[in-house]
Amino acid sequence: MGKVERGARRKGREAALQILYQMDVSDLSAEDALRAYWTHLGGAKEAESFANQLVRGVETHRKRIDETIRQVSHHWRLERMARVDRNILRLATFELLEMGDIPRRVTLNEAIELAKRFGSEGSSGFVNGVLDRIASDLGKG
Repeated sequence: MGKVERGARRKGREAALQILYQMDVSDLSAEDALRAYWTHLGGAKEAESFANQLVRGVETHRKRIDETIRQVSHHWRLERMARVDRNILRLATFELLEMGDIPRRVTLNEAIELAKRFGSEGSSGFVNGVLDRIASDLGKG
């Protein structure tokens, strides 16, 4: 994967997180949230395509994703997690479950970077811990 593609995927993940957050606070469908985001904020086509794939994938597999997160976050109810953290976990869990072409290390590193950039002080450690358990449970060592 080239540097341009990595950059487009990073921007795509950032956009996907923002779109998932919007869906979480407003109950918009993926299609409505995607349309609103790209209409008002625009972006690189490569990033848009990857973000759309992630958002639609999270929406399609949301029950399985949320159940996977619940199984490893014993002391944290999904509904009580910070919205940013919850949506980073959903995004990365989708990648771990459904996007076998993306290495585990890349998914975890990108999620931690999102948590550092958009989350609170403790978000990166929390996200790392939960995703590490999910990846281990999935046998993605």
